[in-house]
Amino acid sequence: MRVRTGAAVVLATALALLAGCTAAAPPVSAAPPHPWAPATDPAPVDADAAYVEARLADMSTLERAASVLMIRVPSPDPQTARAAVAASGVGGVILMGGDTQYSVAASAALTSALTVDPALPPLTAVDQEGGIVARLPDAGPSARQLASEPADAARAAFAARAELVASAGIDINFGIVADVTPDPASFLAQRILGTDAASAAPRVAAAVTGERGIVLSTLKHFPGHGGAPGDSHALIPETAMSLDEWRATQAPPFQAGVDAGAELVMMGHLRYTAVDSAPASLSTAWYGILRDELGFDGVAVTDDLSMLQASGEAALADPAANGVAALAAGADLLLYVGPVDTGALAARIADAVASGEIPAQRLADAARRVLELRRSVADSDASYVRCVGVCADAVS
Repeated sequence: MRVRTGAAVVLATALALLAGCTAAAPPVSAAPPHPWAPATDPAPVDADAAYVEARLADMSTLERAASVLMIRVPSPDPQTARAAVAASGVGGVILMGGDTQYSVAASAALTSALTVDPALPPLTAVDQEGGIVARLPDAGPSARQLASEPADAARAAFAARAELVASAGIDINFGIVADVTPDPASFLAQRILGTDAASAAPRVAAAVTGERGIVLSTLKHFPGHGGAPGDSHALIPETAMSLDEWRATQAPPFQAGVDAGAELVMMGHLRYTAVDSAPASLSTAWYGILRDELGFDGVAVTDDLSMLQASGEAALADPAANGVAALAAGADLLLYVGPVDTGALAARIADAVASGEIPAQRLADAARRVLELRRSVADSDASYVRCVGVCADAVS
């Protein structure tokens, strides 16, 4: 009897353990297994964008103000120019005929000396349209000659012109005139790629294509000097042309150049009174049209702001006030060919930011665009980059 009782206890214990194990087992799911998903790679980092943002964050308001200035190169002497540009903190320089000495070698020696920080060189620019506007020896066809040739001739001519500019160590050509006028007596007549929008537009686009990857292209003089007769070097040309008429007769060459990838657009000192009583270079409305209608997202540079003083208009007599107004309106790069105190001008801009006359974000946006352009020069494989520091020895 004891044996039977012991056996029964053992059996009961075994059954209890078996029941416990069965209850603890996980249920079997009828759902299909989840597919294996690899880990998502982090988004690639844009090294140039990160560099620009870091530099921008490290700049004071005064430094940002100086960085959106482009002045005439302070001296044709390379070492004097180098010291002055570095001390001023300006974003770039323009070379006129007295600076280039109409020599590729002299220009290359000058421009190569200006780069103190290879990661962020100052921009260098020149007006090399060919024909009657040239700061370097240029045997290529003028715009007037190209106006009667197929668009491909403009592409070839501006590619060759870009190589000339690049060989001088210069990275921006203020050379593509997108204005149109049928007036043979206009001061623009020798400089345009067509007397009407339909003929000029494809040649403007071809010129930008020709310069692509060799120098940075600039379209001028937005919104169209041909629509406002008169020479803006001596006055502020004015027109009552409607916006719709402008869209039909003046805008297409600029639109074609923007669509072709021009990196800069130069704002003219022109009044289209149906749009704004202010010159376009100081007009929020015109900068808005350039951005919103034409879709331009590059650098908007003013025409020489010294020209506003030459107009004789009392309201435009203060060069610093003109710079503040242009920047507030939407300019990214303020061009001064005439003498200007860069320190005082930068301080005036910084004061305008402090007072709210220029929103801080507006200055930041302008400084960022200029920094991006400078950075693109620094790390590009284009001729103007390879040339820096060696051009003077490589050309004659």
